[in-house]
This record gives sequence, structure tokens and C-alpha cells, in this order.
Amino acid sequence: MMRSIALVMAVLLSACVAAPPPSSTPSPPPVPVIKPARPDFVLEGAARQGGVVYGLAPSLARAVTLDGVAVPVAADGRFLIAFDRDAAPTATLDAELAGGGHVTKTLAVAAGEWRIEQVDASPTANVPRAEFQARRPAELARIAAARGGSVEAGGWRQAFIWPAQGRISGLFGAQRVYRGTPGAYHSGVDVAAGAGTPFVAPADGVVVLAAVDETFTLEGHLLIVDHGMGLSSAFLHCASLVVKEGDVVRQGQLLGTVGATGRATGPHLHWGMKWRAARLDPARLAGPMP
Repeated sequence: MMRSIALVMAVLLSACVAAPPPSSTPSPPPVPVIKPARPDFVLEGAARQGGVVYGLAPSLARAVTLDGVAVPVAADGRFLIAFDRDAAPTATLDAELAGGGHVTKTLAVAAGEWRIEQVDASPTANVPRAEFQARRPAELARIAAARGGSVEAGGWRQAFIWPAQGRISGLFGAQRVYRGTPGAYHSGVDVAAGAGTPFVAPADGVVVLAAVDETFTLEGHLLIVDHGMGLSSAFLHCASLVVKEGDVVRQGQLLGTVGATGRATGPHLHWGMKWRAARLDPARLAGPMP
């Protein structure tokens, strides 16, 4: 009995003992992670006619130019540049640094290999010449205005997908000869898909032109989607469009159906891409057809 009382008293006394005061020495602050400065451009992709190169600007860059023309750079330092089908064999990429000085890189631009194609159609098929000449300037002005703006879109960062699947019936860069008369080179990729086949957005973007109720003389029902940073996709000869100008679209979203409107010898989807004024090969962004 006495032993039990002693044990209870010991527990009560231990509960009355104050806890030791906390240490007056503060814990050391965490060591900051210092990222090494990026002194040069970091580039991904091969510079070639019709192709795209993705880049990361030097850490201290406050402006980037390609052949003297300003290149937009995202807040994280990322950007893209691209090269027309007939681009010169070299290009100069330059970064002006915040503290003064420049980082300059000369890029060798590889030549493309283009095919000559004979096409059994008139350059103004389906449209009388007088009507074509009367309508075309306004159409070109509308296309230029759509592509001349700037939108906030992140599609340029994505891995592009094919908007439709099928046999590739027209190659980018091919020189077309219309019944013996040389025409402009083919500015996109043709996908031979049946009339009414749905096509989708190859990457996120904003619709900047949608000829829903009218047809352009050459392009038919034309759709242009801006993917940001000056990169855009155009879809020609559509049978129908289910989006309108100003719509924000996501990769894989339905845009419309394949058709043969405008100057077309049969149903197909013409997918053209541009970075500013440079015409690009969509297959170089989307990869092999699935």
C-alpha cells in the first residue's frame, strides 16, 4: 500500500516540473539555391528551311533579335525562331545584355529538298478571272491583318499533333505547275481525308480568322489559329467550321470538317503554318503521320 502511494506521489511531482526553456539560438536560415548564370543561348532543333528552333535566351538578355528583327521572349526566357522555305543559308541570332554587351550566334540554315508537282487545275479554278482579281486584294488584306496581331497563347510551347489523319497528298515546299504554268510553291501539307472528316486543333491557340459564312477565292472556308509568339496555323478548303473569331481553342478540340471549297481538285485538308512572314513545314512540328 505504501509503495503504491509513493509511486502516485512521484508521478504528481514529475508533472509539476517545468519544461526546459527553448533554445535562445535561432535555427540557421536555409541556404539559398543559386542558379548559375546562363551566358549563352540554349537552342533545341535544327536550323533549316521550313523548320523551327526553340531557344532559351542568356540570363542577362534584355532583347533578342534574328537578323536585326526583334524576337519576342517569354518571362522564363524561352522563345522560338523559324526559317522560311527560301531562307538564306545563314542567320544571326543576337542578345543585347542588361549590363551592356551582346551575345551573338551565327546559325547555318540547312537547305530543304523540294518536289516539282504537275497539277491539272487552273490557278484560279472555280472563280472567273475578273472576279478573282476583284476579290483577292481584300482577302489578302484580311489574312494579313489576322496574322499581324498578337495574342496570349501557349500553343507554341506544345508538341503539335496532326489535325487530321490520312495520306499526305501534298508536300510543303513543292513547286506546283498548273497546266504548264509555274505557280507559287506549296505552302503547307495536304492531308487526303474524305469530305466531312472532322479536324482538330494541333495545339492551343486563339481563332483570328474564321470564314464561316463566306468562302475565299482560293482558300474556301478558311480558318487561322494563332498559337502565340507569331506562330499560326491555317486550314483551307474546309466544308464547315464550328469555331468563330476570338474563340480560345485547346489542342485536340474540334475545329471543323474537311471539304473542297475554294481552289481544290477534291476533298482534303490543307494545313499551312507561318512564323511571322516565314512559311513553315507543319510536318516538322507534328512529326510522322500516325
